[in-house]
Amino acid sequence: MEKTNVAAVLRKYTMVIALVLVVVFFGFMTEGKILFPQNINNLISQNAYVFVLATGMLLCILTGGNIDLSVGSVVCFAGAVGAMMMDKDVNIWVAVLAMLVIGILIGMWQGFWIAYVKVPPFIATLAGMYAFRGLSNAVLQGMTVSIKSETFIKVFGGGADCYVPDLFGGESFNITCMIAGCIAVIILVAMQVKNRINNKSRGYETAPLGSTIVKLVVISAVILWIAYKLASHKGIPTALIWILLVLLIYGYLTTKTRMGRYLYAVGGNEKATRLSGINTKKVYFFAYVNMGLLAALAGILTIARLTTSQPTYGQGYEMDAIGACFIGGASAYGGVGSVTGVVIGAALMGVINQGMSIMGIDANYQKVVKGLVLLVAVAFDVLSKREKK
Repeated sequence: MEKTNVAAVLRKYTMVIALVLVVVFFGFMTEGKILFPQNINNLISQNAYVFVLATGMLLCILTGGNIDLSVGSVVCFAGAVGAMMMDKDVNIWVAVLAMLVIGILIGMWQGFWIAYVKVPPFIATLAGMYAFRGLSNAVLQGMTVSIKSETFIKVFGGGADCYVPDLFGGESFNITCMIAGCIAVIILVAMQVKNRINNKSRGYETAPLGSTIVKLVVISAVILWIAYKLASHKGIPTALIWILLVLLIYGYLTTKTRMGRYLYAVGGNEKATRLSGINTKKVYFFAYVNMGLLAALAGILTIARLTTSQPTYGQGYEMDAIGACFIGGASAYGGVGSVTGVVIGAALMGVINQGMSIMGIDANYQKVVKGLVLLVAVAFDVLSKREKK
């Protein structure tokens, strides 16, 4: 029995263990440079698009292992339209709204073909990948457009001074950032205690108290460590605010709402879900509309960080998002996956990218390593299901 429990725990936390090992490995290989406050800050800012896109991609994957190949092109197209609008002195908030609306409309367009016309998601989004990349080039006319609005850049996480200001006037240490980390830990503990009490009162099975305490201690320590590192640099990057907002909203959506349960149900058994009276077409449509919205947000974060818009932006973004989902435990068959897993997968991808960059490894070999990591993650999912059967 004990061996079975240990095996189950190892299977459940495989990617968490892998993340820890990868961090330790690169910490050793870079002589601790990857753990410098500035590098942790860069890891968050440079991979903001991965966290956002992977969250949207998770919804698509949950419906049955479906993916969206167009997100990189949508990122570029939405960013291109917004950059051109701001270049013509359109109010930045109007431009931001226009980018988000474009993302939603693209999601509705692709969702229509996938949900109602039954075009395979791979084909529908492959068409979108080509179409919106072409439209991006047409909008930008092959040129680079600079973002001049300092407000836009600061709010959405680009530039060197895009941090939440310290309300307590800390100079070398951001007190506001550290307090925010402590508050996050308090909220986490309170929510876990509340959930445990509610589950017991309803007669649901609960995890052993000891394991729950250990898990809370570890997670709290990680949060406080990250808060300390960020506070030691400049504080909370504004990109992190947007990442947390997306993760919290979609974490709640996938675990606490009816639509969230429908997403898992469709991925688990679409026919049974449809026969139970659930409109599966709306579920597919919902997933791709949200993917379009988050792709537009990723476009906003991308042009804010790079302070320009170019026809080449977004290339390979779809693969980073898909990789983060599968590495984070989403099933290639659908019906399995979580926002927490997305965070782990995106963080693992980010650490690998940054670690190899600090080591000076060629970008081509970085792609080889990421490909192998993705293959291992999906193979692990396939083999685990085979063992269960």
